[in-house]
Amino acid sequence: MKNIQCKSASVVWKEGVIPFSEEFQDSYFSTDGGLEESNFVFIRGNELNRRLVPGFKIAELGFGTGLNLLALIRLWSTLGHLGKIHFTSFEAFPIKIDDMKRALSSFPELIGLSENLCSIVEGGVTNFEIENVEVKLIYGDARDKIKTWNDKANAWFLDGFAPIKNPQLWEYDLLSIVADKTVKGGTFATYTASGSVRRNLSQLGFNVAKVNGFGKKRHMLLGKKID
Repeated sequence: MKNIQCKSASVVWKEGVIPFSEEFQDSYFSTDGGLEESNFVFIRGNELNRRLVPGFKIAELGFGTGLNLLALIRLWSTLGHLGKIHFTSFEAFPIKIDDMKRALSSFPELIGLSENLCSIVEGGVTNFEIENVEVKLIYGDARDKIKTWNDKANAWFLDGFAPIKNPQLWEYDLLSIVADKTVKGGTFATYTASGSVRRNLSQLGFNVAKVNGFGKKRHMLLGKKID
């Protein structure tokens, strides 16, 4: 068990159900449907229904409420593969456990997984396993923490707040390390269609495509590492 040595997120609520960051003035998930967004952007965007196999490694910038992780666990449990996959997430402002519980209560189809995750997080555990998904939560500034992460991902969930509101998580230097820690042929998906993010990831060896986004978002970005 580890103590979390970083500032907790300050959350307010939109329409009583959508968690909203006071630090970054942005929502944690879409008002058009959080779970649907996770599946559309990160699961479908990385083609995980097709690509997931035992040993596959996913990394994420921005753990937030844990919703993307739960979407991944649910998918893996339905595929029927033997063995484990691996998920690492970096989070500088961990959400308070009561806010996490309230946010995830909006998704009754995830209730068992949500209760399990919240119990683990509430206990301060940062390395754990749920439904054959091995999870590592790394708290602190990703710009520092990622440098000592000695692994490479097959797929990335780039899920920081909007670049205009949380530019630190989209800096060229950080994305450069993301590229270095991606296997050849590895992918990323992100809800943002920011021109600077697209240019940076293209320069860093990804073949980047702007595609239709989720809900009110017109576009999003996908990419595959070619170098």
